[in-house]
Amino acid sequence: MTKLRFLFAFSFAAFLLSTGLKAQVLEGATPLDGIYEKVWIEEKRPIPLAFVREADVLWKKRVWQVIDLREKINHPLYFPNTTIDDRQSLMQVLITSINEGSIRAFENDEFTKPLTPEMIRNNYARQEVRTFTRPDPPYDQYDSLIVIPLRPEDVTKYRIKEEWFFDAKRSVLDVRILGLCPVRERIDPATGESQGDQPLFWVYFPEARNVLVNAEVFNRFNDAQRMSFDDLFLRRMFNAYIYKESNVFDRQINQYIEYSLDQLLEAEKIRNEIRNYELDLWEY
Repeated sequence: MTKLRFLFAFSFAAFLLSTGLKAQVLEGATPLDGIYEKVWIEEKRPIPLAFVREADVLWKKRVWQVIDLREKINHPLYFPNTTIDDRQSLMQVLITSINEGSIRAFENDEFTKPLTPEMIRNNYARQEVRTFTRPDPPYDQYDSLIVIPLRPEDVTKYRIKEEWFFDAKRSVLDVRILGLCPVRERIDPATGESQGDQPLFWVYFPEARNVLVNAEVFNRFNDAQRMSFDDLFLRRMFNAYIYKESNVFDRQINQYIEYSLDQLLEAEKIRNEIRNYELDLWEY
């Protein structure tokens, strides 16, 4: 009997103690959305790239590519449209960093004409004609010009400028991304029809790495191994097609090839020439 009383008293005391501790922990504490605090991405630093000497570069080719965000593999660059769980789209990260001054924006891909945040907001605010109905009789309709600010979800493509080169010291074919440019669709304010792509601004990618390395991006294969936008670009976890290569006329593929299918075949031809260069250096 005494043993049962002792066990009952011990169990009751343990229950009160656990209840008190739980109340003390929950009081004023912010719920943790997960099983641990995510600090890996926030504490990351850009991985230093291999040093390249001019004398070691035997060959190089400069190309410009387009990343179409409508492709499934490129969705992590477009979503989410609104911030969730401290995760943003690439355009949201770029706009926020430009406004804060941690990333500079340029008008051209040679990075010689800087743009201020005010210039970006004023130059790329979209105008649209909308029809409204007056609230008073005779309730007639009228057209009004509405100014729509630049929205991250309007960006559906990215242009990247990069250089492929063969490093004789390391005996590898390597690539470095030099610039990144968000692109949206150009809309006629009067008719609402599409007028092609509209490049917005260029950012110098080596400079942007300091920000992109701390911006988390979704990993569709493993939630425990989230990566940053810097990791995504360095690992080439995106799909793109070439729209321009360095040439004497400084022209794009669509300026000397008319049909879209032939343009894609020309882009693939340029890509294969880059890949085959390294293979042609070896003899068996």
